[in-house]
Order: sequence, then C-alpha cells, then structure tokens
Amino acid sequence: MQLTPEENDILSGKKGEVLQKVMKTVVTYGETFGADHLVPISGSPHLVTSFGANTIKPYFEMIDELINAGLTSKENFTVDPRPMEYDKLNPGFIEKIAFNLIFGKQKDYEVQLKKLGLKNKNAFTCACYLPEVGNIPVKGDYLAWSESSAVVYANSVLGARTNRNSAGIDLMCDIVGKAPHFGLLTDEGRKATWLVEIKTSTRPNAQLLGSAIGMKVMEDVPYIVGLDAHLGEGLNPTTESYLKDMGAATASNGAVGLYHVENITPEAVEQGRSLLNPNYQTYLIDDAELAKVYAAYPILWSITGIRPDYVFIGCPHLARLQLENWIDLLVDALQKNKLNKVSVPVYLFTAPDIQEAYINEKPDTYQALLSHNIHITTICPLMFMNNPLCGKKPIVTNSNKLRTYTTARFYTDPEILNIAITGKLPENSGGK
Repeated sequence: MQLTPEENDILSGKKGEVLQKVMKTVVTYGETFGADHLVPISGSPHLVTSFGANTIKPYFEMIDELINAGLTSKENFTVDPRPMEYDKLNPGFIEKIAFNLIFGKQKDYEVQLKKLGLKNKNAFTCACYLPEVGNIPVKGDYLAWSESSAVVYANSVLGARTNRNSAGIDLMCDIVGKAPHFGLLTDEGRKATWLVEIKTSTRPNAQLLGSAIGMKVMEDVPYIVGLDAHLGEGLNPTTESYLKDMGAATASNGAVGLYHVENITPEAVEQGRSLLNPNYQTYLIDDAELAKVYAAYPILWSITGIRPDYVFIGCPHLARLQLENWIDLLVDALQKNKLNKVSVPVYLFTAPDIQEAYINEKPDTYQALLSHNIHITTICPLMFMNNPLCGKKPIVTNSNKLRTYTTARFYTDPEILNIAITGKLPENSGGK
C-alpha cells in the first residue's frame, strides 16, 4: 500500500504507540482486500456497536486504551440503537434481570462513547441519515460505516462511498480519518453485475422485493429497472423510506452494499445503464416470484398459530413520515372497528430525535396512543430479541431484517395492521 509521509509517520510510531496500532490495523485490513492507498474520510462517522454486551470485553478494553492515549474520532459520530428502553418497553422482572446480565456494560460503554466523540445523547439510531438526526453524507463522501442498512442507504440513495466494514474497523478508520480504497469506494467496484427487472402488477412490497434481490445477487451490485413505474422518478421522502426498507432487506437477506435504481438513485440518474458491467446477469421479478419468496419464509415459533405477544414495526428505524403514517393507520382502524385499544401491543421503533419531537409536539396524541397500547420506542428490536427469554416470544413484524436475524414472523403491512387490531393471524399467509 502506498502511504503518504504523514501516514508512514503514524505507521512507524512517530505519533505514539497506540495510534501506530490503529494505523497498522487499518493498513492490514486494506491490504487484505487489495487496497493500494488510503482516502480521507469526508463524511461523519457512524458506529455499529451500540450495546454494552458483557461478551465483548476485549472491545471495551481496546477502547480504554484508545481513550487513555488521548485518541478520539476525527469527527463526532452517531451509533446504532440502544438495546433497551425500560420506560417504553417494560419487560418482566426475570427478563429485566437477563437484560442487565447481557448488557451489563451499557452505562460504562456509553461513557466511553462520549469520550471518543459521540455526537449527543440522541445519537443512537440505525438510520442516522434521517433529517432529524442529521448525519447525512453527501454524494462522493468517503465513509467507513459498518451498519449494513446504513451502508446500503448511504451508497445507493445518497451516493456516498463506503464498504461494508466490520465492527471495530469503523472506529479504527474514524480515528485516523482514513479508509482503505477498495471495493465500493472505487468506480469499478460500483458497477452493477445484475440487471433486475421489476414486472409486478402493483408496487411491490419493499421488504419482499429487497429480500428477493438480496437472496439472488448476494454481495453483488444490482441495477434495478421498472421500479420507477411504481415510485416515480427522482427522490422524495416517500421513495426514500421505501428504498430504506428495500435496501435493508437486500443487505440482510443477502450482503448487498449498493444498488442502483434507474431514474431514481443519483448515480443511475447520472450514468444510466453505463453502470452495468458488460457481462451482467438478468433477474426478473414478477408477482409470482415475490409470492414464492414469501411462501418460503420459515416459521421459527415453537408453537405456531398462537396469538402474538407483540407487533414490532421499524427495523431499520422509522422515518417521521412512516411513523405518522402507521399511527394514522392504527388509529383509523381502531375507530372503524369501534375499539379502544389494539388487540396486540404495537411498538413503533424510531430515532430518539423523532421520538422526542413527536412527544413534545403532540403530547395529547401521544398519551392517547399509550391508552390504545401503541408505543413509540427507540431501541433496537433485534437486541431486544437477543435476550433468550424475549426471543422465545411470538412476535410479528413487517421487517425482513428482523425476520432474518430473529424468530420474529414476517407479515405484509396490511396483514400486520389486521393482526394488531384483531389479534388473529391471517389464514394462508406466507411462511412454512
């Protein structure tokens, strides 16, 4: 790897032993993947490790070493969601003991994060690019992010450049302010090797579409055509929310770090089908293909067909528009069915800044939601279900990411709404 004189000074230990370790880590990582040089990180950092799990003590020890050496991130950063918010999603006594055992280092870790350069107390969200949070890279920014749903959004919707890095590598890169130049940071690495043709009769479910694409192309880059017929051209808040959820599914059901959507995403608008590699493969997605994908989802509940304990909506975190839309849908359905509360408790997951703004702006509505058994929380539902006691609960979700990593059962948005109101699972629904 070709390094600048300043980078060589760091690597040789002239700027301190600990910073030397950091640079050695970054350089070794880059050389492993064929990087020939480092590029300056121009966007704000986002870290994937947000939880103080007792099982990752070496990580906390490493951070102490960084702090004791006076090292911090080059810029203030955001981080993934907290694992628990007791006043919003109150577990039982035994479950709370389990949470405290699993995430017993949470308070200490958040002190560490603050010393390293955490943006503020509300900086815990997987969707740091939402306007209310403000960690929004611009087109062409080099990043070193790790959170898969944020990586694919930054690359695809914003046109920034980041690889799917691992936890810890993101922090190392952010401390030296450099990222290895390979993969999705390069022009060649952003070429598409798949042409995905959308030929559905109606707008496809974003989660199912992302799932289908991810399972087919895996870590490759798809160029998606035909979606503009359902979303329109260019970007707007509705389209951005759709792509956020679709992208998260491509990244969890596969390992997609970048997709292009014809006439919508910035690089596809600028470069069109010249982004396609000459030897690209083609994948056709129609109604039958999405139905097949849905029907193949496994049911991981120990007992099937029972009444679910919770409805989880928002993985990744909901945008403000999505939060308000779901609240309207739920309240309207309650009124139409002449009910005072939902049959299954509903938890809407969103960024702390959005939660705080909604509660402050609409305190009466928020209290009414609580009486309806509808809750707004900022935690990571995946971390909630990592508690083995909670992971055994029958939980339904409209998130393919949550379905992929936990025992939660996936349903489409209309099905989720009906489950919340009636408490009944639909007949002949997806899964086997």
